[in-house]
Amino acid sequence: MIGPSSSLALLMDGYLRLRNGKMGFGLLRYGPSLAGCRVAAVIDVADAGGDIRAITGIDSDVPIVATVGEARALGANTLVIAVATSGGILPDGYRASILEALANGLSLVNGLHGTYASDPEFAAALQPGATIWDVRVEPPGLASGRGLARHLGCRRVLTVGTDMAIGKMTASIELDLEARRRSLRSKFVATGQIGICISGDGVALDAVRVDFASAAIEALCLRDGPDRDVLWIEGQGSVLHPGSTAWMPLLRGAMPTDLVLVHRPGQTRLDGFGRENEFPFPPLTDVIALYETVAAAGPGMTRPNVRAIALNGAKLGSDVEVAAAIARVEAETGLPCDDVVRHGASKLFDAIW
Repeated sequence: MIGPSSSLALLMDGYLRLRNGKMGFGLLRYGPSLAGCRVAAVIDVADAGGDIRAITGIDSDVPIVATVGEARALGANTLVIAVATSGGILPDGYRASILEALANGLSLVNGLHGTYASDPEFAAALQPGATIWDVRVEPPGLASGRGLARHLGCRRVLTVGTDMAIGKMTASIELDLEARRRSLRSKFVATGQIGICISGDGVALDAVRVDFASAAIEALCLRDGPDRDVLWIEGQGSVLHPGSTAWMPLLRGAMPTDLVLVHRPGQTRLDGFGRENEFPFPPLTDVIALYETVAAAGPGMTRPNVRAIALNGAKLGSDVEVAAAIARVEAETGLPCDDVVRHGASKLFDAIW
């Protein structure tokens, strides 16, 4: 696992400027503070020698290099496949870099689908003392969900989104950090491979068979909830997306008391579809009502309210643009809204607590 002894090389060839580089972005932003690790280098041939802060907007001075060898020279002892590809497929060219890293004694963190620890080539290249950590694996011993999280006394705040890869993990982490600053017994509950790498705990929901998915989330809540004031549960996917189903077991497994909607300002349709298949967004008020209604659509299920909107303003160029976007969303929804990366989570926390 990733911890204080880890010095990471983030393999991001071809993805440093794309949203699919979100594994690397998450570790750059939160790895040192939450996992206690060091990020030694980012590997991306196209941007080698570039300024990571200018390219990603993340406050970091980590160097960008072209090769595994350069990352090793900077002290890296762990290679992270730091991309989240469609279908969790290993990008072309990555296998050679992984084999080079393993042959030279580095450990490997795999956040993609597949068990690389059992890959014959990788296993043969692995050196004594190094490890391969496959993050996306199903926990053992799961059964069907039973809705037991509704009996917990803690608050359970789930982030939900208008699209996939829109910042639900980031909002949950920032809210957890704010709660800790206020001396609450708070925990971030990771449900995806990036959050697990950052926090060292959780379950990769998209690796769990659908019949057991709600039970996997329920088990985390039942384990951590009794000793906490609040759980901040990382959302996945979107109710609006035709390829997404993970949001449903999160609603059923966590039985949330509150919801936070995450949205990208200016985005009017699902990302990644051509003009012949655009999927325009309904009004945000309709999205809010949809999540609240589905969450309560069952016997004994109370209706959680969307308490606030977390805005992902990464594509906006200035603080003035962000402020204008926040004002528009607040006027449309009547709910508090803020960009937690730029401004912190205090405003949203106050709306929830």
